[in-house]
Amino acid sequence: MANTSENTSGDKRGSRDELPGAMDVLRGAHAQFTELTGMTAESVSSFERSEDGWVLSIEVLELARVPDTMSLLASYEVELDRHGELTGYRRLRRYERGRADRNP
Repeated sequence: MANTSENTSGDKRGSRDELPGAMDVLRGAHAQFTELTGMTAESVSSFERSEDGWVLSIEVLELARVPDTMSLLASYEVELDRHGELTGYRRLRRYERGRADRNP
């Protein structure tokens, strides 16, 4: 018999070993990254499962400027374990909001 419990909305949850889905991972990564860095992710530009968990690329506003097209954004690679816990992050690049990548 499976180890399940029912919450107030009637959803059945599996045991602690049940892995989170993509949306739960994205929400958790956003919250953890914000808490660690004090910066809020503007968007997630990519995410994928890896052998050890998840790898996300997120875009963050690092420096607000006027006009907004001159604001500095950064791309961060965020790594999470298979349970969605943040294990590391690193900045990949910084760029002005109004500039497109040169490489197609």
